[in-house]
Amino acid sequence: MERQNKYRKFQLQQKNIEALERENSRFKRVYSEYENISDELWNLENSKNEPVPDDFINAMILQTSYLEDEIEDWLLQFNKNKTDIKQ
Repeated sequence: MERQNKYRKFQLQQKNIEALERENSRFKRVYSEYENISDELWNLENSKNEPVPDDFINAMILQTSYLEDEIEDWLLQFNKNKTDIKQ
């Protein structure tokens, strides 16, 4: 049984992400980069092939963290705007 990708932390907000991707091309690029890096990181960590240097893995984890922060900021703003509109 394959373990869940721990780098995919935004799965529960997929509808908001899809809406943001339609509205904002920069968000779409950032989220796409996040998905690509998190998939690659998951594959590297779960690979049975050649070992990858820890420095490389740590750099990818750091980049993923920066992208997550940026995505979280967008999602918070998006959710705030939706709440403001409903009031």
